[in-house]
This record gives sequence, structure tokens and C-alpha cells, in this order.
Amino acid sequence: MKKILWLFFMCLPMAIQAQLTSSTLPIIVINTNGQTIVDDPKKICDMGIIYNGVGQTNYLTDPFNHYFGKIAIEIRGSTSQQYPKKSYGLETQDSIGENANVSLLGMPKDNDWILYGAYPDKTLMRNEFTYSSFASMQPWSPRYVYCELVINNQYVGVYTLLEKIKIDDTRVDIANLDIDDNAGDSLTGGYIIKIDKTTGGSPNQWTSAFQSKVKFLYHAPKYAKLTVPQRNYIKAYVDTFEKRVYGPNFQHPTWGYAPLINALSFVDFFLMEEFGRTVDGYRSSSFMYKDKDSKGGKLTCGPMWDFNLSYANADYCDAYDTTGWQYNFNAICPGYSILVPDWWNRLLQDSNYTSLLKCRWNQLRAGQFSDININHWVDSVAAVLNVPQQRNFQKWPILGTYVNWNYYIGLTYADELNFFKKWMKDRAKWMDSHLPGTCLAPLQITDIANEQLDITIAPNPMSTHTVISFYGNNLTGSKKLYVFDMTGRLVRQQETSSISGFVFERNQLPAGIYIVKIVTENHQYATQKISLE
Repeated sequence: MKKILWLFFMCLPMAIQAQLTSSTLPIIVINTNGQTIVDDPKKICDMGIIYNGVGQTNYLTDPFNHYFGKIAIEIRGSTSQQYPKKSYGLETQDSIGENANVSLLGMPKDNDWILYGAYPDKTLMRNEFTYSSFASMQPWSPRYVYCELVINNQYVGVYTLLEKIKIDDTRVDIANLDIDDNAGDSLTGGYIIKIDKTTGGSPNQWTSAFQSKVKFLYHAPKYAKLTVPQRNYIKAYVDTFEKRVYGPNFQHPTWGYAPLINALSFVDFFLMEEFGRTVDGYRSSSFMYKDKDSKGGKLTCGPMWDFNLSYANADYCDAYDTTGWQYNFNAICPGYSILVPDWWNRLLQDSNYTSLLKCRWNQLRAGQFSDININHWVDSVAAVLNVPQQRNFQKWPILGTYVNWNYYIGLTYADELNFFKKWMKDRAKWMDSHLPGTCLAPLQITDIANEQLDITIAPNPMSTHTVISFYGNNLTGSKKLYVFDMTGRLVRQQETSSISGFVFERNQLPAGIYIVKIVTENHQYATQKISLE
């Protein structure tokens, strides 16, 4: 059977050479065996990946040399299902139909993946820019790799192979709840919840006691897998946070909201939502998680998700405006069935919170959110997508055409990118002068659960090797080093138990700018850029 499947896949390239013969991106080929992929249930199909390595060309006549096996696949998304270019959720499986953890395109092993197909976002970058940015702000953000996709002999465009949000030591690294974790510290984590509408996820939810149009959904574990004490615990924790943040003593260091949340994560979430002016921001696809109390288990915002209608890619509710605040959505468009939690506005009444907010923004603007760095990121990704995007828009000829809910309609791909960059520049400039708060302690942007490490990289720029040294408290145990290229793709991973640092060998990495990230067992982290000459 395996030999027959291999022969079938080897014949596929000949049928689609007119559209795609080779790519600098990995090529993913799916055969549905005559089935139609639907929203539900998942269909068992075959998938092969052609990937010859960093900087290499991938040919459709090449064998499947990276992955070749079964997948269970379905259409994913809610509103996005209206578009002809679909996105898919898939699980990698073994020969007997069990989920199989595999490493795809350099990402850590798992079995839950997403093939995201940008359609209204004609830059093909809005989600990816957000995920890359948040990855250098918080311990985890979805990793992704650009690819080109073929389904049943048909080229379907540029896609992003993306990690799904789930509890795992390589994703949202919090405790796994067991069915018998119903008391004491074991009951206190871990949970992932989200604020959202009820489609596209678990239908099981609860409503905020303070706002009838704010809904909390159980994301992981799913509602059906949670015991009654577990469901009640996380609901009560969120209820307590809301009660305190709306209460008369909300700024009290003990009886207020502060002891219940990871403040830096709330700040980073706010800044990412506001910088993107996300039309669905705060009120949809907004994730939060909580670990066990013994592991610093405060309510933590993130990771970011679903930013395709961000950065002025929506023509309603002022989402295109570089001025104004998205957390004021309820006043701008009050008629929607789901609204923004009022506690985002309430937090801004606490000077301790706004000081941290202002300090963090200043830090980001001096680094990854500087105009120069943002333009460099966009231009770097544009270079990677130069030829693939041309094929994508031959398949989907939507440049110069309105797609729900475009605000700007560029005639060319370059037009879309130039607008994207200019809008971000103008938005950041407005936030520079209008963000509330005064930075009172610019050198102390830390959080108990996410303490920033100090690192040095020398030499930097490097030629063949460099030493990455780190300094901080409680540095026992393993430390992981992740190296990402400027598209956000993970290109190198190392681990050490050293208390001083890593020796980083260049090996075959091409010249360019990379993001270095270190994460420790006790959730300290650091990010910095490194240049390879």
C-alpha cells in the first residue's frame, strides 16, 4: 500500500507543472483520495512534504523527503470560511490511525497543525508579523513556516504551516490536568480559556457577571474533559479577577486585581492589540491561560491569534484609523453581539499598570517596533515571498479588488506592502504621544512569572561561531536556545544545563539577521538579534 501511495504522489507533479514546478518555499501536497474536505468531520487523507533545506530550491519532481503519511484534515475558521481560499486544521497520524507526533519543517514535534491560507490579507503577513513580534515578548507564540500547497493536483497558493494553540511543553507550557486533579494545588492549573463567539471552538461557555456580551470559552482542556470542580475553579478565578478589577479597592496591592494576573502579559497583549488596531481585538480569539499556583499560576494573556483583519485591513468601526484606541470599540460600535471587556479601560486607571505599559512600549519602540526594524522585517519576508506571491495572486487574482472587509485596495503587491509599512509607522507615532502613563522604572520591566534575563553575544556580528552568555537569578536546570530567521521560522534549537551560556556554531546558516531567544525552566527569557556575516 505504501508503495502504491508513493507512486501516486510521484505522478502528481506532472499534472501541475504549468502552475508550479519549483519553489524556494517548502511544498506540501495533499491527496484526498476522492473525498471533499469539509468543516466536520475530519477526512483521512495523504500528505507529502518536499523540503530540501534552508536556502535550497524544492522541485515538484523531488521525492517527499520531509514528511509522507496520513493526516486527518478539515476546513477551519469561522467567518473566514466564506472565502474561496480555505484554511485547514490537520492531525498527523500513524499507519493505524493514531495521532503521531512529528516535527514538521523544523518545528517541535506535535500532531496538531494548521494550514493557514491568507485571503483578505493581501500582504500575506499580518498574522505572521504578529506571531513573530509576540514571540520576542512572551515565552511562546505560534511558530510558522511559509509554504506552497497543492491539493488533488491543484495549486492552491501560498500558505503558512502553523502551530495550533494547545497545552504542551513546546507550546503553552503549563501543567496537564488529569481527571483526578480536583483539589489543592493540582486543581489550580493548567487551563487555557478564550474570549470569543461560540463558533469555531467549544460551544461551552460562561458569561461575564459584569457584561452580558463578554463570553468565556473553555479551550483546553475541552469542556467535556474537565471535571465539575475544574470547570468551577477556573470560572471562579476569572470571576474573582473581574470582581476585584471593578471593585473599589482595585489598586490595593493585596486585595486588588494585581496578585491575580501576570501584569507584563496583559501589557504585551494590550500593546499588540492596539498596535494592530484589531477590529475583533479583545472580544474574539483572545486567549488567556493559568498554570498551577505552585508554578506561579497567575492569569496570563496570550498567545495572540487571528490578526488577518488588523493593521487597517478592516473598513468598519474605525479599525483603519491610525488614531484612537481599539479598547473603546464598545462606544464606537455598541451593537455587536460580543464586546470588549471593560476591564481593559479599568486597568488604565492604575498608575502602576500604566507605568509598566509606558516602559514596555518605550522598550519595544527602541527595538523590534522601531520604524527601521519593522520595515526590515517586512522587506525580508517580501524577499522570501517574491516569486511565490506572484503564483498565489495568479491563482487568486484579487489584487486591485475589494475583498470583505478591505479598507485599502492596492493595485499591486508592492502597493499592499507600502501601505502596511506606512500605516504601522503612523500608528506607532500616534501611540508614542498618546499612550497613557509615565515610565517610572525603565530598567525594571519584569514580572514574577516572566523575568527578563540579561544576555551578551560576542562576537556579534559573527562569522563561524559566537558565545551567548546569560546572567540572572536561579539559573539551575536546562536552558533552551531558539534561533529564528526574520520570517519567524525556527532554524536552530539547542539545550544546555550550563549556568553561563551557549556556544553557537554557524554551520550552514546563510548570512542575515536572526532572532535569538533563550528560555529557562523557571520561565525567565531573553531575546536579542544576531548578525551572521
